Amino acid sequence: MVVIANNVDPIELVVWLPNLCRKLEIPYCFVKGKAALGKLVHQKNAAVVALTEVRKEDEGELNNLAAAFRTHFNENKDLGKTVGGFQRGAKSQIKFQKAETEREREAIKKLKA
Repeated sequence: MVVIANNVDPIELVVWLPNLCRKLEIPYCFVKGKAALGKLVHQKNAAVVALTEVRKEDEGELNNLAAAFRTHFNENKDLGKTVGGFQRGAKSQIKFQKAETEREREAIKKLKA
């Protein structure tokens, strides 16, 4: 099982992991904060944790979590389409807004003419 923090910076470190996990059919999930993952591995913070071995008494609980994560993340087709959310960067937003205002001005000029 792979556990990924939601606030990794730069995001390029982990953006490819969900696709790899889907391809290899490995259950994965996101948790809130690198600090929460850091506590799990006795560090200050961690971006990603891969669980490879568990104690015998915890296998049942891990299997339940893995099944839930497969359903919620791996097999969720809508999530694959919305990961990232298509958010523009700051420079791109400014450029896009300038282009929009210019188009609006041209449309107003055409209406007046």
